[in-house]
Amino acid sequence: MDLKKKIRRLPEFKGVVFWDITPLLRDSKAFKEAIDKLAEHYRGKDIDVIVSNEARGFIIGAPLAYALEVGFVPVRKKGKLPSKTVQLNYQKEYEKDVIEMHEDAINKGDKVLIIDDLLATGGTAKANAELIEKVGGKVVGLGFLIELEYLGGRKLLEKYDAFSLIKYPTTNP
Repeated sequence: MDLKKKIRRLPEFKGVVFWDITPLLRDSKAFKEAIDKLAEHYRGKDIDVIVSNEARGFIIGAPLAYALEVGFVPVRKKGKLPSKTVQLNYQKEYEKDVIEMHEDAINKGDKVLIIDDLLATGGTAKANAELIEKVGGKVVGLGFLIELEYLGGRKLLEKYDAFSLIKYPTTNP
């Protein structure tokens, strides 16, 4: 199945080209294939836990954790988690942001796979990796449903093993 055909391109959503995954999510066969292909890529690799950022990252990360039979840890925006947290301040393209996870979510030495729906400029993925490393986890990879190659986000992630299922080299498919 050509999963790219299940991604909707919206040229002017909030002033940017937006790659909408909701048609893929709505199609049970396409969604299953996307998760199965990601699982196939990561199956057999030494992973203790998957970490994903809210909210679209959860949609990809949680079923992948289930498929790989590993734990799942959510990373959220500041103030959304109920227990004691560890946080990281980082610079996004246009603003500063803060992400948090429970301080006991990652054990020292845990092998962590970070999963998100989209790699754009790489800032959020890098912040997630830094948060994992801050608590003593080892980032063994970063996986994405979609990579917007034309934004060069992979440059920020050079020290990590990154994988993308669907790649867009330009804004016009």
